[in-house]
Amino acid sequence: TLAELEGGARGIITATGMAAVHLATQLLNNDDTLVIPHDCYGGSYRLFTSLEKRGLLKLKVLELTKPESLEQISTIKPKLIWIETPSNPVLRLTDIKAVTDIAKQCGALVAADNTFLSPALQNPIKFGVDIVVHSTTKYINGHSDVVGGSVVAATQELGDELAWWANNIGITGAPFDSYLTLRGLRTLNVRLKQHQENAFAIAEYLESSPYVSQVYYPGLASHPQHELAKKQMPKYGGMLTFEVKDGDDALTVLDNLELACFAASLGGVRTTTQIPATMAFLDIPEEERQEMSIFQGMIRVST
Repeated sequence: TLAELEGGARGIITATGMAAVHLATQLLNNDDTLVIPHDCYGGSYRLFTSLEKRGLLKLKVLELTKPESLEQISTIKPKLIWIETPSNPVLRLTDIKAVTDIAKQCGALVAADNTFLSPALQNPIKFGVDIVVHSTTKYINGHSDVVGGSVVAATQELGDELAWWANNIGITGAPFDSYLTLRGLRTLNVRLKQHQENAFAIAEYLESSPYVSQVYYPGLASHPQHELAKKQMPKYGGMLTFEVKDGDDALTVLDNLELACFAASLGGVRTTTQIPATMAFLDIPEEERQEMSIFQGMIRVST
């Protein structure tokens, strides 16, 4: 079902979202280079850097929103380029078509983490991506009661190779979890419509607040990549992030919320909030978090 929704040839269901990320790395040998964005999800970043430390792959970190970084890819000649758009939690966008065009020139595969938007709002394979990854725990399931992941391949051949590796290392998902996820998937479009409406309303409200220094939401005209967002997605999703002017007040804000809960996950039927610097990105050194523009006063909202 996910392969059909994403426009791919074959899909593989994994036990977790991180298992899906791990599965994609099985395509790499120790002398292959993986290019990743400088601000990718903390769990993915930890996995990629850990695999590099073990000598299982070579890693190159680039700021993929910059044209000069895209030009470097041709020189690096990677085996796989990893993109996450919108990024977590700053919601930066990567120009998918620009990346896939360069990838074709140097013979690289492109994998896109589409967790934040789901196939209802973005279809990376249409822009030339080879592999689409989801944490189905999030919007695909949509009810915060199942953990899972998926990998969708654009071609049958690549899908067969990934399916072989999934079976080989034992990371495939369970039948009952798949049954529950399919139940959630049936309401994906109607859920995303409401997530989008709520997120846009909250983003506009926060942008006018004197206590907020910055709002990150692709649907706002103030977002630096708003025009790119309009090209790549019909709507802008249910995720937004904002910075409290006094960073020390972020916990105070969360303590005083009445309708939203404080939780690590996202994409469910309840509004959840978190402070990325002390949760998903806690394992990343402070200096690297600063380079990713992840600050202590930043609050991520899944509406």
